[in-house]
Amino acid sequence: MTADRPPIASVARRILAALAIAAAPVLLTAPPAAASVDAQTVATDCQPDDSTACVAAMVLDEENERVADVDLTISGASGFSETITTTADAPASIAVPDVGRYTVTIDPATLPDDLPLPDGAPTELEVTAQSGATARAAFRVGAGAPAPSTPTATATQDAGEGGAPAVDDGEGVGAAPEGDASKRALTLAQVWQQFGSGIRFGLLLALASIGLNLIFGTTGLSNFAHGEQFALGAALGFIFINQVGMPLWLGALVTIAICGLTGLAQDAGIWRPLRRRNTPIMQLMIVTIGLSIALQYLIQLLIGGGSERILSSNPRPLTLAGVTLSTASWLSMVVAIVCIVGIAWFLTRTRIGRATRAVSDNPALAAATGIDPDKIVRVVWVMATSFAALAGLMWGISYGAFNWQLGVQLLLLMFAAVTLGGLGTAFGALVGSILIGLVVELSNLVIQSDLRYASALVILILVLLFRPQGILGRRERIG
Repeated sequence: MTADRPPIASVARRILAALAIAAAPVLLTAPPAAASVDAQTVATDCQPDDSTACVAAMVLDEENERVADVDLTISGASGFSETITTTADAPASIAVPDVGRYTVTIDPATLPDDLPLPDGAPTELEVTAQSGATARAAFRVGAGAPAPSTPTATATQDAGEGGAPAVDDGEGVGAAPEGDASKRALTLAQVWQQFGSGIRFGLLLALASIGLNLIFGTTGLSNFAHGEQFALGAALGFIFINQVGMPLWLGALVTIAICGLTGLAQDAGIWRPLRRRNTPIMQLMIVTIGLSIALQYLIQLLIGGGSERILSSNPRPLTLAGVTLSTASWLSMVVAIVCIVGIAWFLTRTRIGRATRAVSDNPALAAATGIDPDKIVRVVWVMATSFAALAGLMWGISYGAFNWQLGVQLLLLMFAAVTLGGLGTAFGALVGSILIGLVVELSNLVIQSDLRYASALVILILVLLFRPQGILGRRERIG
């Protein structure tokens, strides 16, 4: 099933709003909107593909056997509601009209008398339908079913051909490894998996943080709007790739180009005039906060207040060295490494790169040797916004979904990374980002997931207390 694309005029208005920052109007030509397709109902054998999302449901007894003839209702947005009946042979499944969240509700009255729902067990379960995949819900019934304190209903994701690995159909659902050796092996596997996830987190954070650090190094400005440049990359990628229908590579290039223009426009229209007036850094920081707020609501205007997916297809997993991530995540990591190596080569081997380092070290001395600091700062702004956009785009693809507050959520982590690595040092941003990524992901093993970002901020406080210049920073002389 394919969702309707927005009218050309609507997309054009959104893009023109983003381009107003760059003062460069863009005319957008989108393909004709796809015709809406009514929902299909495929009893018990829905087959997902690139344009079809399926929801399947089953009821299991205490022996993990399927219970037949139980009515389940699948409902979603726009009034969609269908009732399916379970079978003993396979999960009952249905094709849903759109990707998104659906509620699966069991009718307890249709359960056999000897297989009631356990006391306190849920009668509803939410699943997320995705193109090319089957979202599954499983209810446990009977006297031997798990107690309400443990899951009696589970939601899993199963892909079609070539998609995500199949999930358990119920055989052994809820089983846990037994024995100390099995628990140790599971813990080591979890640590290694989280380590791989931390490297992914750190590389994408580094790609965004390097630009933040270069801006600070060349201008002394802490840019609180940098997180919104990160989110703007994800938002424009969603518009061009998901809604307009551009190929991934073309949508990425257009997104990076537009965000690079926003950096050029910001420097030409805001920061250069303020520098020429010798505006104090504190006032400049306040301007970046105002710009951050403006960009936040511009991004909300572009994509709305909910979560969005850049790629509508289901992520396909790939296991390398015992770490399982989506194929898009592995490719994003490769792209991030190539870009970071390219930045390192640019800063150390090119004339403009060496001039950038000279301006970062001593702007007055660099100007005395014939370097134009304004030109270098302009290049840095374009680089910073371009790489932040690329990082945001890859973040949205790798993590599956994003929202308009993505920049706010990650800005403090960017500051933590550049502070840990060393303010004003591009390579320090890389080191700090990798460490922050590992701390954030590995902390999931010992603290609640909602608190994982707090662990990174604890690291930031400790660094400021014991080594304020950061790992690769230089100690400033006072007095």
